[in-house]
Amino acid sequence: MLHSVAELEERLSRPRTGLVGDLAKLDGDILVLGAGGKLGPSLVRLAVRAVAAAGTGAKVFAVSRFSEAGLAETLSAEGARVIAADLADDGALAGLPDAANVVLLAGSKFGTSGREHATWATNTYLPGRVAARFAGSRIVALSTGNVYPLVPVTSGGCTEQTPVGPVGEYAMSCLGRERVLAHFAERDATPMAFIRLNYAVEMRYGVLVDIASAVHAGRPIDLSMGHANVVWQGYANEVTLRAFHHAAVPPFVLNVTGPETLSVRQAALAMGAALSRAPVLVGTEAATALLSNAQRCHGLFGYPDVTPAELIEQIAGWVSAGLPLHGKPTHFQQRDGRF
Repeated sequence: MLHSVAELEERLSRPRTGLVGDLAKLDGDILVLGAGGKLGPSLVRLAVRAVAAAGTGAKVFAVSRFSEAGLAETLSAEGARVIAADLADDGALAGLPDAANVVLLAGSKFGTSGREHATWATNTYLPGRVAARFAGSRIVALSTGNVYPLVPVTSGGCTEQTPVGPVGEYAMSCLGRERVLAHFAERDATPMAFIRLNYAVEMRYGVLVDIASAVHAGRPIDLSMGHANVVWQGYANEVTLRAFHHAAVPPFVLNVTGPETLSVRQAALAMGAALSRAPVLVGTEAATALLSNAQRCHGLFGYPDVTPAELIEQIAGWVSAGLPLHGKPTHFQQRDGRF
């Protein structure tokens, strides 16, 4: 059981053998854009530790505005080359160091409604500028399973070959990100990979944290989006870094999630048992949900090393102990794509 943020960060950034081996074969430095968000710090730490274990001497650059107090100093002390910069500033983007390998994490989801223009600027326009700045580098860009339509729960989820069908402005802007990046990949012969992720989970954030928090507080849990995919954040970070070896023109597309189709009802009941509280369940499960099939990912990189059952147990203990949360609900229940 994890008992502190320090223990959690150590576990999130513990590199497995496959990642170390892949980074040992990767030439050049790694530049992480958007390193201050929910995913960024743990991915940077993982990259630093894996590069050190691989012994290549590559540098890991972490780029963000770093609005969270102390984060830049902490990442620097742990071995990252920290650069405080606003990617929306042309001069700041131009002044970033060249790197053979770029991870693009910068994006916007919440607050989409009413500020659609800002969402498109961050999710679609900015990636094009990044692609132009780093033409010829390998670029692994974080995308989302939200680019897919809702599909029958019995379907097994969308594969990478499923026609896209984004619901709502956020999802459309993320598909726009992919389309713009694909244009620059073709134009500049820039190898790319798109990581269609849903939903990453750790002890402070994710679908299971949303469920645990609701159970603990006695808030109702809407079952209309009755099924979801989840995946341990450490695994998602690992796959993101290993995807450099699969970057291609046209871009390589990869669904990243766990192998299970998770029942929200069953997850809530399991969380209730772990917390010794009966969940308040409302509504009825719809016949469709946002679901991805990550069989391709698992074939390439193996299965996640932390299961949903383990996550439920860990998150229940974390929430019960009153340990820190990011305070950013996923809104996975939204069926209209409005965030």
